[in-house]
Amino acid sequence: MDSIVNKLTEIEDAASAIVQHAEEQKDALNKEYEEKRRVFDEELEKQTEARLKTIRADLEEKTSHVLDSQNDSSTELIRALQKEYEERHTEYAREILKRITEV
Repeated sequence: MDSIVNKLTEIEDAASAIVQHAEEQKDALNKEYEEKRRVFDEELEKQTEARLKTIRADLEEKTSHVLDSQNDSSTELIRALQKEYEERHTEYAREILKRITEV
């Protein structure tokens, strides 16, 4: 009977050791996983920031080109209107006077 109890005690001790070892391995794997996740998150954050910086720079450049183009177009239109006015302002004044006096 004592030998059975001793064997059961040995088995229980072995099982406890196995469970403790499994818990230690689990803790080690959890730490390793947390570290890998932290490194992954940091790397992903860096990549995201770099991509956003590139997108912002590209957007600013395109916006600048559009604004410059619109500014050039507006300047050319104003010059064309001023030139037309300078060339034809007398004609416009006569047409306006003619319409006023016809009434």
